[in-house]
Amino acid sequence: MNELTINTVKILRELVGFDTTTRGSNLKLIEFVEDYLAGFGVRAVRSSSQPDRCNLFATIGPEDQAGVMLAGHTDVVPVTGQHWQSDPFSLTLRDDRYYGRGTADMKGFIAAVLAAVPHFQAQNLKLPVHLAFSYDEEVGCVGVRDLVSDLAAGPIRPRWGIIGEPTSMQPVSAHKGKVAFRVHVTGFAAHSRNPKAGVSAITAAVSLIDYIQNLAEEILQTGQVDSAYEYPGSSLHVGTIHGGTALNIVPAQCHFDFEIRYLPEVDVRPIVARIQAYASNVVESAMRARQPDCSVHFETLSDYPGMTSDAHAEPVATVCHLLGADATGKVSFGTEGGLYQRDAGIPCVVCGPGSMAQGHRPDEYVTADQLDVCGLFLRKLARHLAFDF
Repeated sequence: MNELTINTVKILRELVGFDTTTRGSNLKLIEFVEDYLAGFGVRAVRSSSQPDRCNLFATIGPEDQAGVMLAGHTDVVPVTGQHWQSDPFSLTLRDDRYYGRGTADMKGFIAAVLAAVPHFQAQNLKLPVHLAFSYDEEVGCVGVRDLVSDLAAGPIRPRWGIIGEPTSMQPVSAHKGKVAFRVHVTGFAAHSRNPKAGVSAITAAVSLIDYIQNLAEEILQTGQVDSAYEYPGSSLHVGTIHGGTALNIVPAQCHFDFEIRYLPEVDVRPIVARIQAYASNVVESAMRARQPDCSVHFETLSDYPGMTSDAHAEPVATVCHLLGADATGKVSFGTEGGLYQRDAGIPCVVCGPGSMAQGHRPDEYVTADQLDVCGLFLRKLARHLAFDF
């Protein structure tokens, strides 16, 4: 293990030790990063619309130039209900694997970036390195929107960015967008001795869920597809359903959550419109024919765009060159890259240590080899920014 990776592990140990579960505070981690950067004379700026969590942005090198942004989220998913072999908030080494919540998704990348700060400073950077660390990514890329707005309105915005989500250090040029809804169905309660006296919210919800599942199959068969993705088309998925109060009561309330993960080239609005039209014209209409107060209401839970970068564009070409990669991939999970690209005009590529196969699971880990590769890549990036412009 080289010196840079040793320092990366030291920092990763600190980062994992902060419980930054989504919707909780990340301020202790942010303070740690601020102090660390200040030790190298790097000034960091916070941005947030929340009192207990924030984004952090810093620049190393000439501040009047647009450089390369290294971006990652500081929040992690919960460990509730998961069985871990070791404390998820204490970095544990077993068989060259570093276990802990967020090691892959995505504190390993942040730790590698911070460990590379003195190396960035040692170079005569002609273009700067921008550090962008966000909050609440795991619930729909929520927190980064404040930072994206600031960058879009500022005099200098990054030239392009690397989103350090875990891709096993393979460059990813595109990912799907996502929109998620909670559907609230209101029926009419009655005693189950006479179900016809009520309107079942669960039955109505199931009717709409059945339509969504049939639409998913139709889109896969007749819609746009891209074989570069694990699931080649735009997917529709119902994840949760809750309803009813007792077996002997016709349920008056039911709600379910569904998502659409769509190809970046696809306009998701017509798909949403079809579902909402069926809900209104078929499901809700049939319910109201029996009881006028029945309803179906859609609540947006999250919404972020897909991302796509041309294989010959600077972000993809540069990352491929530095890694010695001759191809890029596409992934179905989302990142903040789509928001940076769409709302701030910052083209991005996704590339980071670890695998998403370990993300969100118990005993999440990143390997020492992956941290080594990431550190070497960051050193090459520093030299590239110092000499290639």
